[in-house]
Amino acid sequence: MILMMGRLFCRNRKSLLICVTLLFLLPGIRVSAQDADHPAGPLYTVRPGLKNKRISSTDTTGANRDFIVDIKDGEKRMLADISGAGIINHIWLTIFPKDINRNDIIIRMYWDGNTYPSVEAPLGAFFGQGWDEYYTYTSYALSAAPVGGKSVTSYFQMPFSKGARIEIENQTGRVLNYFYYYIDYVETKSLPKNAGRFHAWYNRKILGAVNGKPHNRDGTDNYVFADIRGTGHFVGINYYVQSPNTAWYGEGDDMWYIDGAVTPSLKGTGTEDFFNTAWCPKEVYCTPYFGYPRVNNNIGWLGRTHCYRYFIQDPVYFNTALKGTIEHGAGNNMTLDIATVAYWYQDKAASLPPSLSKEDRKLLPLINDNDIMKWRREWEKGKDPAKLIWGNE
Repeated sequence: MILMMGRLFCRNRKSLLICVTLLFLLPGIRVSAQDADHPAGPLYTVRPGLKNKRISSTDTTGANRDFIVDIKDGEKRMLADISGAGIINHIWLTIFPKDINRNDIIIRMYWDGNTYPSVEAPLGAFFGQGWDEYYTYTSYALSAAPVGGKSVTSYFQMPFSKGARIEIENQTGRVLNYFYYYIDYVETKSLPKNAGRFHAWYNRKILGAVNGKPHNRDGTDNYVFADIRGTGHFVGINYYVQSPNTAWYGEGDDMWYIDGAVTPSLKGTGTEDFFNTAWCPKEVYCTPYFGYPRVNNNIGWLGRTHCYRYFIQDPVYFNTALKGTIEHGAGNNMTLDIATVAYWYQDKAASLPPSLSKEDRKLLPLINDNDIMKWRREWEKGKDPAKLIWGNE
């Protein structure tokens, strides 16, 4: 499975056809989906001249203070500034204090000398901890590991030909005392011809119910999780939904608009279907390509759910543009708080839509049983107490 990661950013169709054919003909053999000319190709191929490099928070004095220290509120700190060509293939990090809000620590990545980032997202949301809640999970590209999800890891491959920079910005209102990290990469003389650049974009919106439109054919009022210009392929999404309602939230269909289409090029059948599950799931379940690391087990589907899906075997290709959307309820008939991080590769390192402010990212309070009781009492006001109103709502 890990052997196939290089396939994410190479678009050689002939190699892809060969790999897919082999996978079907030889199911018992692990076959790499990387191109033959990929500089960090199949594990069995010996490749003299490649150099492994690492940038980390190690204590260069040889002592045990293996962290960068005291990142003040509002301060940006450079984690890596790499020249030349290479491929980042592993990032690991953890922080202290452990109760600091990781959704107010922003990670940005810049490729090929650009002054704009092609990756920008809250740290927690990028790694699959969308409300800065700590929980463990594992997947193909990202994970949150023991203890209690406080260690996060990325195995997305991130090519660059003219340098790479990774920075964080502390927007927490507190001092980030310790920041531990590894950034591992392979130094190369050049990249394959079709090596794309890795992108990630965070979006979040609180969506009100739209009434009177039971048949949503054109995607009006849908939530937008990707809005891309260029040539490339979409490879993954972390989806975080908070519902103030006990009813099932997931009747919303995914709708994709490829290369400027005005009607959906691809249209799904429901939110849980989009994430390869069925029948309103409420169980923690993780696979390499899709999963539900966090589900609500309160009242009905009230509260927070985190789903992910990676399009490793089935990337969504686009030549000029891609807009990815999903309904909030059937025909957008539900009030939902949705946040996402989308991941994709494209031929050039591109800029992203405008980033959200700290206020835009502020979490809404969780609805609980007392809130529901208060709402019912308000509804009961003015009604005849002598009449049974239970069941006649």
